[in-house]
Amino acid sequence: MDISTQTTDASPPTPPPTEAERKRAARGATRPGDRIFLGLTRGSGILLLVIMAAMAVFLTYRASLAISKDHGNFLTTFEWNTNLNPPVFGIAVLAFGTVVSSIVAMVLAVPIAVAIALFLTHYAPRKLSGPIAYVIDLLAAVPSIVYGLWGALILVPHMQGLYGWLNDYFGWTGILSWEGGAPRAMLTVGILLAIMILPIITNVSREVFRQVPQMHEEAALALGATRWEVVRMAVLPFGRSGVISASMLGLGRALGETMAVATVLSPSYDIQASLLDPGGGTFAQNIASKFGEATEQGRDALIASGLVLFVITLVVNGAARAIIARRKEYSGANA
Repeated sequence: MDISTQTTDASPPTPPPTEAERKRAARGATRPGDRIFLGLTRGSGILLLVIMAAMAVFLTYRASLAISKDHGNFLTTFEWNTNLNPPVFGIAVLAFGTVVSSIVAMVLAVPIAVAIALFLTHYAPRKLSGPIAYVIDLLAAVPSIVYGLWGALILVPHMQGLYGWLNDYFGWTGILSWEGGAPRAMLTVGILLAIMILPIITNVSREVFRQVPQMHEEAALALGATRWEVVRMAVLPFGRSGVISASMLGLGRALGETMAVATVLSPSYDIQASLLDPGGGTFAQNIASKFGEATEQGRDALIASGLVLFVITLVVNGAARAIIARRKEYSGANA
């Protein structure tokens, strides 16, 4: 056969795909349905950013109106009286109470939640882990006001014994000293918040621990590792970032919890060194208790405190994202 004939009859080579075509193919947006779905998801993401930006603009505008009329220092004043002329208010006590109660809740809830998640995924038999997980899921669905009523009617009266014991043995620290009275203090609020965020952290951690590659655990067992060594060397490194994410979800609820804190805490615009003495308050509790009877000027002041809580939440979530991004163990346990 003539070579020139072969060259003439051959079809021209297909041109390579352009950069835009390769990107569309990689995104799966070559078909109409894929393009529609891509547009919807992209629009949803943009809409979320627009909503957050609108919230930030609204809070900033109303906060600026309030702060411009504030006769005190908004960041350091230990007083909240918006009915004066000019008004005097500050967030020092609210910021302290919010941070302290959230720290207490996290210190109590995170270790217990991780331990429960490990027990359900690696120790408990299936007949037992199922009902326990179901009960924990139900705890996450209980309304905040129910937790608040339980805390006020059951938890607070039974905290006097614990407060007395802590004062007897650890009162010398100053942080756990108690002068008597109703135990409606930061420690009680922290314990109640810990109970409330426990189901969230437990459920997310449990799902993360279930994703540990089976071959990692089997390899550790084949090398003679005990059950605890398997958990320590294979399970915990793999799920570390997931536990951080779960903790940040719980912290978000602790920071913004309103009705339960308002029901249990006896607020006062003073910072107490002891966790057992009444005093302090939180942003959410202060907004919930004062918003209904506040004047327009008072509402602007409450919105200004809400802006601070909004910023704190963004900073906490941003820090959590940065920590997770730096830890690559989520894609697999360490060798």
